[in-house]
Amino acid sequence: MSDQYTTQEKPLAPDARHTKKPGGESFCGVAAAVAVLGDAWTLLLVRDLADEPRRFTALQASTGISPRVLTDRLHKMMDEGLVTRRIYAEIPPRVEYALTQKGRDAVAVVAALRAYGERWLRP
Repeated sequence: MSDQYTTQEKPLAPDARHTKKPGGESFCGVAAAVAVLGDAWTLLLVRDLADEPRRFTALQASTGISPRVLTDRLHKMMDEGLVTRRIYAEIPPRVEYALTQKGRDAVAVVAALRAYGERWLRP
């Protein structure tokens, strides 16, 4: 019987895509990562925080995100351990957001998406 896939196109074996969690439940790293990073705003915030901490207004200006949605995404990212919030004792108060190590590891995902977009989606 002829194999319909070339070596590079062959799909991963099921055990390479999923692993079993202790309770016998299936775990998929892709699905888990998408649950945390899959939102377009989250990916853009990771992109914009990749080089340095940024203030709320700078993040809003660079992404075009509404203040309410930006607040929601930043809180979710903090809950997931991707971002920290630092408040400076200044008048007026200054607040900066920065990526944690977990967030910095997500920069590679954004870089891969950028490379894919540049190669395949540029008009």
